[in-house]
Amino acid sequence: MTVTITASAVLAGGLFTGQAYAAPPTPSITAAGGFVMNNGTGTTLFGKAADTRRSTGSTTKIMTAKVVLAQRGLNLDAKVTVQKAYSDYIVSKNASSARLIVGDKVTVRQLLYGLMLPSGCDAAYALADKFGTGTTRAARIKSFIGKMNTEARNLGMRNTHFDSFDGISNGSNYSTPRDLTKLASSAMKNSTFRTVVKTKSTKQKVTTKTGGYRYMAWTNTNKLLSTYSGAIGLKTGSGPQAKYCLVFAATRGSKTVIGTVLASSNETNRAADVKKLLDYGFAR
Repeated sequence: MTVTITASAVLAGGLFTGQAYAAPPTPSITAAGGFVMNNGTGTTLFGKAADTRRSTGSTTKIMTAKVVLAQRGLNLDAKVTVQKAYSDYIVSKNASSARLIVGDKVTVRQLLYGLMLPSGCDAAYALADKFGTGTTRAARIKSFIGKMNTEARNLGMRNTHFDSFDGISNGSNYSTPRDLTKLASSAMKNSTFRTVVKTKSTKQKVTTKTGGYRYMAWTNTNKLLSTYSGAIGLKTGSGPQAKYCLVFAATRGSKTVIGTVLASSNETNRAADVKKLLDYGFAR
């Protein structure tokens, strides 16, 4: 017996349009806020309280890096002397540290690794002091934070404000999942930024105060790089107000999915949320 299948029968009966082509179910995440988009097209793939302002923790450092990398005539190999003020700051704030040693001379490039991998607030301070303008350190820090807010406005981050260079808020440091994803997408256009944020660990040779050298070893706090196939970044964040945050990106084939989760209750839930969102993003 011969069976003839017409195109209209296929369309009507859905012979080849079953589960393989069904849209994946929208994931449920425990994080208070989340946003995911196709980085190539800018198409929104998922949103949960995407425009609700929240504390961002160290995901703020994405903007710190972006402002540095946007400087005209930037010399990534220029050396910065580590000041006691940077060390005193992390002690007073009980902040995450790149363990910079007072008197050492580190390059701007090395400070970017120290900023983004171990989430060094001392590295953030050093960069803000270096690239802010003014005759006093306080003036330079204020200037640098001003540059962060100017860049946020230029990117159309309407629900974002920075009052610190590292995410340790002075009362008004906030953003949203959508805004942070927009920031991350822009930052990833810079090749140096992409190289830094996808690095799992690094050992950097720095010059000591006496002219010798030492090696600084830094490991990325973003475990996604080792646990999710195709992960290429980006930045963790945490804190009493921020809880657990992650700005993330992964590439499979020609598709890059990028997004943010804010205010997860713990690291385990954060990781589970991000995996769900990436899987969903690639299935769309």
